[in-house]
Amino acid sequence: MATYDNLPIYKASYELLVDIFKFTQNFSREFKFTLGERLKNETIDMITHIYRANTEREKFDTLQKARENIEIIRLYMRLLKDLNQVGLKKFVDINERIENVSKQLTGWQKHSKL
Repeated sequence: MATYDNLPIYKASYELLVDIFKFTQNFSREFKFTLGERLKNETIDMITHIYRANTEREKFDTLQKARENIEIIRLYMRLLKDLNQVGLKKFVDINERIENVSKQLTGWQKHSKL
């Protein structure tokens, strides 16, 4: 098994990705194929950057890209809540996952700078 599978940040971001895929299935057609797809793609990009950062010597720039992804994901989630595509409970749930990943990315990026 690959070493990135054991990273807490990989596990947390993968759980976020699965959760996003599950809940976007229930979007109305208008949002499923626009904002839903963008949200899924942004999350896939983020987890890809996490994988890449784990394999690179110089991680800072790749981790910065992952941090940008997580902020865009946070923005999309807020928009989806305001458009009534996600309930408050699910919104809070996913935002807790987002915050968990964000904190881990920040910590990893600070550590990689040393």
